[in-house]
Amino acid sequence: MRDDATERHDAAEWSALHSEGWYAARNATSALRDALIRAGMEKDFPYLRADLNAFGHGLIELGRVSPATAERLAELLRLALSSAEESPTNADTTTRNDRES
Repeated sequence: MRDDATERHDAAEWSALHSEGWYAARNATSALRDALIRAGMEKDFPYLRADLNAFGHGLIELGRVSPATAERLAELLRLALSSAEESPTNADTTTRNDRES
Protein backbone atom coordinates (compact mmCIF):
# COMPACT_ATOMS: atom_id res chain seq x y z
CA MET A 1 0.00 0.00 0.00
CA ARG A 2 1.43 3.33 -1.05
CA ASP A 3 1.16 6.32 1.22
CA ASP A 4 2.72 8.71 -1.25
CA ALA A 5 1.30 12.28 -1.07
CA THR A 6 1.18 12.49 -4.86
CA GLU A 7 -1.08 9.41 -5.04
CA ARG A 8 -3.72 10.65 -2.59
CA HIS A 9 -6.65 12.83 -3.59
CA ASP A 10 -6.58 16.14 -1.79
CA ALA A 11 -10.01 17.73 -1.30
CA ALA A 12 -8.33 21.12 -1.33
CA GLU A 13 -7.60 20.60 -5.03
CA TRP A 14 -11.32 20.34 -5.89
CA SER A 15 -12.44 23.07 -8.24
CA ALA A 16 -15.95 24.32 -8.87
CA LEU A 17 -15.03 24.80 -12.50
CA HIS A 18 -14.78 21.04 -12.93
CA SER A 19 -18.02 20.02 -11.24
CA GLU A 20 -21.30 18.98 -12.82
CA GLY A 21 -23.16 21.01 -10.19
CA TRP A 22 -21.48 24.20 -11.30
CA TYR A 23 -22.27 23.66 -14.98
CA ALA A 24 -25.88 22.72 -14.21
CA ALA A 25 -26.33 25.86 -12.08
CA ARG A 26 -24.64 28.06 -14.65
CA ASN A 27 -26.73 26.70 -17.53
CA ALA A 28 -29.98 27.00 -15.57
CA THR A 29 -29.09 30.56 -14.57
CA SER A 30 -28.37 31.46 -18.18
CA ALA A 31 -31.71 29.98 -19.30
CA LEU A 32 -33.55 31.91 -16.59
CA ARG A 33 -31.65 35.09 -17.45
CA ASP A 34 -32.65 34.74 -21.11
CA ALA A 35 -36.30 34.21 -20.19
CA LEU A 36 -36.25 37.24 -17.89
CA ILE A 37 -34.75 39.35 -20.68
CA ARG A 38 -37.53 38.23 -23.06
CA ALA A 39 -40.08 39.17 -20.40
CA GLY A 40 -38.46 42.60 -19.96
CA MET A 41 -37.49 41.79 -16.37
CA GLU A 42 -33.69 41.77 -16.64
CA LYS A 43 -33.30 44.69 -14.19
CA ASP A 44 -35.72 43.17 -11.67
CA PHE A 45 -33.40 40.35 -10.56
CA PRO A 46 -30.11 42.07 -9.72
CA TYR A 47 -28.93 39.19 -7.50
CA LEU A 48 -29.47 36.38 -10.01
CA ARG A 49 -26.41 34.13 -10.04
CA ALA A 50 -25.20 30.56 -10.12
CA ASP A 51 -23.64 29.14 -6.98
CA LEU A 52 -22.50 25.92 -5.32
CA ASN A 53 -23.07 24.82 -1.77
CA ALA A 54 -20.40 23.15 0.38
CA PHE A 55 -21.35 19.76 -1.05
CA GLY A 56 -20.89 20.83 -4.66
CA HIS A 57 -24.61 20.97 -5.43
CA GLY A 58 -25.52 23.65 -7.92
CA LEU A 59 -27.89 26.36 -6.74
CA ILE A 60 -29.46 29.38 -8.37
CA GLU A 61 -29.63 32.51 -6.26
CA LEU A 62 -32.66 34.58 -7.24
CA GLY A 63 -32.20 37.16 -4.51
CA ARG A 64 -34.70 39.65 -3.19
CA VAL A 65 -37.21 41.26 -5.51
CA SER A 66 -39.76 44.03 -5.15
CA PRO A 67 -43.43 43.22 -4.57
CA ALA A 68 -44.20 44.47 -8.09
CA THR A 69 -41.63 42.07 -9.54
CA ALA A 70 -43.04 39.15 -7.55
CA GLU A 71 -46.54 39.98 -8.80
CA ARG A 72 -45.32 40.19 -12.42
CA LEU A 73 -43.50 36.87 -12.09
CA ALA A 74 -46.61 35.26 -10.57
CA GLU A 75 -48.71 36.56 -13.47
CA LEU A 76 -46.25 35.17 -16.04
CA LEU A 77 -46.32 31.78 -14.32
CA ARG A 78 -50.13 31.77 -14.25
CA LEU A 79 -50.21 32.60 -17.96
CA ALA A 80 -47.70 29.86 -18.76
CA LEU A 81 -49.62 27.29 -16.73
CA SER A 82 -52.96 28.17 -18.28
CA SER A 83 -51.40 28.08 -21.75
CA ALA A 84 -49.96 24.62 -21.05
CA GLU A 85 -53.36 23.37 -19.89
CA GLU A 86 -55.08 24.65 -23.04
CA SER A 87 -52.64 23.20 -25.59
CA PRO A 88 -53.00 19.50 -26.50
CA THR A 89 -50.16 17.16 -25.66
CA ASN A 90 -48.35 15.04 -28.20
CA ALA A 91 -50.18 11.97 -26.91
CA ASP A 92 -53.56 13.61 -27.55
CA THR A 93 -52.49 14.59 -31.08
CA THR A 94 -51.26 11.06 -31.82
CA THR A 95 -54.50 9.54 -30.52
CA ARG A 96 -56.60 11.88 -32.64
CA ASN A 97 -54.51 11.15 -35.74
CA ASP A 98 -54.84 7.40 -35.17
CA ARG A 99 -58.64 7.70 -34.95
CA GLU A 100 -58.82 9.71 -38.19
CA SER A 101 -56.85 7.08 -40.15
